[in-house]
Amino acid sequence: MELSQKYPESKSSVSSLLKEIESADWTSSQDVKSRYPKAHVIGGKCIVFEVCGNKYRVVVKINYEKKIVSVDWSGEHSEYDKLVLKGK
Repeated sequence: MELSQKYPESKSSVSSLLKEIESADWTSSQDVKSRYPKAHVIGGKCIVFEVCGNKYRVVVKINYEKKIVSVDWSGEHSEYDKLVLKGK
């Protein structure tokens, strides 16, 4: 993932998050929120995860029926805030 390449200190946290996402059997955003209460649900299918004490954000899209997860965006929290303000 580009985030861990750009910010090596995030590698362990990002790797752990991705491994858990890959093995998860989530059927809805409520399942995600049960495991990650601080995650933000956007539109029901996008989830924003906080990484490294909220220094970084990872945004994923989840197709719960097909069990497909794709990373939509990752970066510093401050970069994420700029995207949100622009209306990504």
